[in-house]
Amino acid sequence: EQSQMRKLVYISSPLFGDVKRDHSLAWHACRMAMARGNTPFSSHLLYSQMLDCNDPAQRELETRMSGQMLSLCDELWLCGDVISPGMAADEQLAKEQDIPVKYVSMEEMTFRPPDEQAWEEWTEEPPWPAMTTMC
Repeated sequence: EQSQMRKLVYISSPLFGDVKRDHSLAWHACRMAMARGNTPFSSHLLYSQMLDCNDPAQRELETRMSGQMLSLCDELWLCGDVISPGMAADEQLAKEQDIPVKYVSMEEMTFRPPDEQAWEEWTEEPPWPAMTTMC
């Protein structure tokens, strides 16, 4: 008996300003996608560990690789209440390739903090080294 294929979901979320908070949002969005039976991919969580997006050449490489990964996905999830310029670019690419787009507000997120104090607990360090780049 063959197991059912999981939907491959590209997680797109803001990444500007408070990088730690934004990485935490992406991490929790991936966990939410997994809890819903999907296989998530977040370029923020992968490429920011390898590339320096302050370097234009590395930023361009990240953009190309992210676009290639998005083209392999079954669905794009735009996560959070703010659509950043990078998220808007992801949305445009998905629409050009007829990839369904799902908007996931903070209110819809399983891991949504109810108040500012809960946000501090919610943004506890995920289990990886600190990431400080803006890829």
